Amino acid sequence: MPDQLSTTSQRRRASRAAAASPSPPPPAPVAQTPGPRASRLQAVFEQALARTLRANSFANFSGCFPTPATHVPGSLESVWRQLNAKLEESAKAEFEDILHERDAIGQLNELDRLVGEARFRRDNYDKEGEGEGGVVAPHTLSPDELYKARLAPYLQEAQEALDVKIETTHAQNEELSQKVQAQRMEIDSLLKNLEAVVGDLEGAAAAASQFTSENDLRKDAIQMEEELRTRSEK
Repeated sequence: MPDQLSTTSQRRRASRAAAASPSPPPPAPVAQTPGPRASRLQAVFEQALARTLRANSFANFSGCFPTPATHVPGSLESVWRQLNAKLEESAKAEFEDILHERDAIGQLNELDRLVGEARFRRDNYDKEGEGEGGVVAPHTLSPDELYKARLAPYLQEAQEALDVKIETTHAQNEELSQKVQAQRMEIDSLLKNLEAVVGDLEGAAAAASQFTSENDLRKDAIQMEEELRTRSEK
């Protein structure tokens, strides 16, 4: 009798501790029975396979082998049935292997569970994010959600500061681009003026050369006239 009382009290203490514990209960194991999405995936596969088999009808198959279709149609139809059966068997076996390797049923069932939880939270929480039982308890969140919630304000502040710096840099680059463009236009104008001055200098040099040659001829003519005058006086 004392042993029974001790066992009963221990069970009561354990139940009280479990009720008072803030830790969330362990997640339920993911069922391997196909859920809505897994069932839909299998249905889509069955439909696609059925369309493929219907496309490989005996009429289409026999059209590829006209001689056996004419002489031994029964044997050709038996081969066609065996081929379709083998194709269906191989496709289903490969599909099952893919489901097993990727754990597709378990993953899709987990997705169904997450979607159900999200819909429950959406339907039971008001616009401020508080439900009938208050805000979401932090210990019910996953580690990934916790650290993202912790870092979100700092990341938002850093993103805003970075956006301001990027906008400032863009404005400075635009201003520098306008200055460079104005300097290029000024350089082009100076080059055009310089070309005009060079042309004027070349023209002046040509005129000076021509004047020098004409002046030399005039001097020669005057000298010849003086020599002739001197001779005539003698």
